[in-house]
Amino acid sequence: SKNAQNTEGGIFDQTFLRRLDSLTENANALPYVRASQSLTTVRLPVKTPFGVSALPAVHIEDTSFYATDRAKLIEDERFIHNFISEDATATVVLLKTKDKLTLDESGVLMHALDSLIKPMNFQNVHYLGRANFQKELVAMEKREVAVSTGIAAILVGIIMTLLFRRWRTVVLTLSSIGLAMLFFLGLLGAAGRELSAMAALYPVLMVIIGTSDAVHMLSKYIDELRRGHSRTEAISLTIKEIGLATLMTAVTTAVGFATLVTSRIKPIQDFGINAAVGVMVAYVTVLVFTTAVMSFFEADELIFISKTNGILLMPMKSGEIPIKSGRGGRDSGFGRIERFMEWVYEVTRSRAKVIATIAAAMLLISVYGVSKITTNSRVSNNMPNYSKVTDDFLFFEKKFAGFRPLEFAVFAKNGHQADDFAVMQQIEKVEQRLRSESAIRAVTSPTMIYKSLNQMANGNRHAEYKMPIDTAQFADYQRLAANLPKSTANVLLSKDRLKARIATRILDLGADSVMAVGDRIETWISANTDSTVATFRRTGTGFIIDKNATYVRADMLEGIAWEVGLIALLMGLMLRNVRMIIIFLIPNLFPLVFAGALVGFLGVDLDAGIAMIFTVVFGIAIDDTIHFLSSFNINRSKGETVDEALRTTLLETGKPVCITTIILFFGFLVMIFSIHPPSVTVGKLIAVTLVTALMSDLFINPLLLRWWIKDKQ
Repeated sequence: SKNAQNTEGGIFDQTFLRRLDSLTENANALPYVRASQSLTTVRLPVKTPFGVSALPAVHIEDTSFYATDRAKLIEDERFIHNFISEDATATVVLLKTKDKLTLDESGVLMHALDSLIKPMNFQNVHYLGRANFQKELVAMEKREVAVSTGIAAILVGIIMTLLFRRWRTVVLTLSSIGLAMLFFLGLLGAAGRELSAMAALYPVLMVIIGTSDAVHMLSKYIDELRRGHSRTEAISLTIKEIGLATLMTAVTTAVGFATLVTSRIKPIQDFGINAAVGVMVAYVTVLVFTTAVMSFFEADELIFISKTNGILLMPMKSGEIPIKSGRGGRDSGFGRIERFMEWVYEVTRSRAKVIATIAAAMLLISVYGVSKITTNSRVSNNMPNYSKVTDDFLFFEKKFAGFRPLEFAVFAKNGHQADDFAVMQQIEKVEQRLRSESAIRAVTSPTMIYKSLNQMANGNRHAEYKMPIDTAQFADYQRLAANLPKSTANVLLSKDRLKARIATRILDLGADSVMAVGDRIETWISANTDSTVATFRRTGTGFIIDKNATYVRADMLEGIAWEVGLIALLMGLMLRNVRMIIIFLIPNLFPLVFAGALVGFLGVDLDAGIAMIFTVVFGIAIDDTIHFLSSFNINRSKGETVDEALRTTLLETGKPVCITTIILFFGFLVMIFSIHPPSVTVGKLIAVTLVTALMSDLFINPLLLRWWIKDKQ
């Protein structure tokens, strides 16, 4: 397309039209291009004394026709929004390519096209189509992976430095994550898995899950060393007690992501499989590499210990007083977290009713927020920010017919053929109804050839572009049409002449709005067309895209149900206690409802990318609950009362749980640097929701355990 420098004449400039004609002709030689078409190659039928002839729609070499050509084309529904914009300042070249271009083929085609266009010095050039989308979006995905990996690693390094204050620990953690990421990407490459628009989530997931496992291992190992165990004993206890818990968190998280294969949307299926593989790769790397390396170091080599006050890493027994920082002494992040855990323990013991009331109120508010969720997502909302591919998309949306197709299949009935006069009359009725919708543009159907012939037979007057009035006249036009070269109308008619297609494009109103338009039209069709002659059904890729919006909500609920069910089954096998399974599920359902409330209250349209928030939140949130309940059970097995076990669990497991949430929070906030809007939204929502998951674990879990788990008399 081209914004003309001469706004008065628009594209009707001889130099420009000559370049356009040259581009159209040379484009036929581009790789994977089967045909090209533009204003300069379109011919209109004209009746002459010698029969039907065809004249060009634009007289390139005779500038005296330019004003007439311009006025004629911008009034012609065959050209407006298809070949020319309403203000006649932009036009298009249509390229028909081979079906299902691969990524490599798209790159070759776009490179050749750029090389062809660049010397022609058009003022503005915009692209729209599969080849350009593939090339640009894959480049975006590679950039997203690189940027999110780098920023996430830097943030984790900073957080680990502030918490442990030892360069060995930081290097060990980052090395583990780097190895895991390398193995993960290698597996994806070896398996031929393609990256999607949500690829920026992979490095974030790998970083935060790998760091979470490493922090739990490090914390337990340091605790055991501070209790006086040797390094061999400490690493053995760490693997025995934390290894099983981290295995369960890895398996349940992977199962949670794997349930996305139940979705009918392929990008979500691919994300689920890839994420599940990534989680297990991160776990194995930490278990094998991190534990092996950290066993070479003592506690003070892995975490800062002030000589003036030390740090408290072991749970305090009843009656002991926390060691506080001495004058001038520095306190590690662990010391602050332990004092916070002491406060949580006291609050959950003394303010149980207040906590329960607040939780119930938040649940009710969240349920209301969930009811406000909408699925009216727009294609433009998923386009990358500050990119040419988005500018191009918006340009075509504004100047031409846009991107979203809206099509209707026509089925001839009771012995009729799709190109019979009676069927064409029904198609014409539907066409007129489609044109009454302001958002629908560029309506095309098999009737256009007969309208064109009728216009030709009546002096090419614009008002005569309409269907013939009777069967005899239509039969004459059918005979003429049989002798014409193949046209667009032929493409819209099946070879057996029993089916036809009405093709339109509709502006990017949003999935729900487009579906509503389609529903209105279908209702009108059923009431105003003769179903004994022809029936109509919405179809095409556009309809499939719009139906995906309705699948999102159902898939989300179905996927979450599978995820919750499978993970509850796994926890049942591990805990073997029905009450503990319920205690496990309740705190993890809170973050799900809260995430839904955020989506509803913030007015975020639920699409395939946003729907993954719920799987990610549940899959990650359960990790902390598993660690919490696992530690609680271990402490109970050592003979501690419920209250003592809770205190020990909060002080011992609370540290890594808080640290991993901090890492999760900032890890997902990394996605604010993404140029992909859904990724930014997903990152923000997950970061905030996981803080809610931490609060749920720390405050609701103790309440449930005190209420339902009783000490034996």
